[in-house]
Amino acid sequence: MARPHTDIEAGRQQLLDIVEDIVRQRGGVDLSMTDLAAAAGMSPANLYRFFESKEALLEAAAGRWFAPKIAIMEEVVASDLPVRDKMYQFFVRRFVQMRDQYREDPDYFQSNLELGNRYFEVVRGYVDLGDHYLAQLVAEAMVEGYFPDLSIDHTVSLINQMVHCYCNPDALLYLEPRLSEQKLARIVDTIFIGLGRSFEASSGPGTPHIKIVS
Repeated sequence: MARPHTDIEAGRQQLLDIVEDIVRQRGGVDLSMTDLAAAAGMSPANLYRFFESKEALLEAAAGRWFAPKIAIMEEVVASDLPVRDKMYQFFVRRFVQMRDQYREDPDYFQSNLELGNRYFEVVRGYVDLGDHYLAQLVAEAMVEGYFPDLSIDHTVSLINQMVHCYCNPDALLYLEPRLSEQKLARIVDTIFIGLGRSFEASSGPGTPHIKIVS
């Protein structure tokens, strides 16, 4: 008889709890299905009833890690805030959540980064999802007249570069004391002011005084 779906899901969540315990104890070492089965007190064959492959296990672990960040992005994008405030909340809420994770347990945080770097193909989809939601905010801002003369993709790329240290978890390992909500607010304001200038203009106060070298 097949296991009820609720039992399967409960078993998966328990196994993901064990995965977290393993990472806390051993750091960001390569995780094998055999190790997990042993820690869970079950046979490898029984483990595959819950996760059909190591890739499925890793995807579920990544999904748990990114779930709070996805919830933040979805909530902000759907909110009725002015678009500039939305952009700030889009970045600051995820930054604060990530910073709190780091401060609570720096070693566990770094271990997860090591696993994420080792299995980046699993993580890539969540990075792309962040760009998808950011593109929605950029499109909304463009309707209101922001970011003239720029495409959505180019604007997303520019914004990502400007807020990189607040989105990249590796930056917390080196820059955490220097990062703050107040600085991020100034950066977001600068994004809307700076990218609001038309670089097509050949003269006038809005023309940047930088010669771009190709």
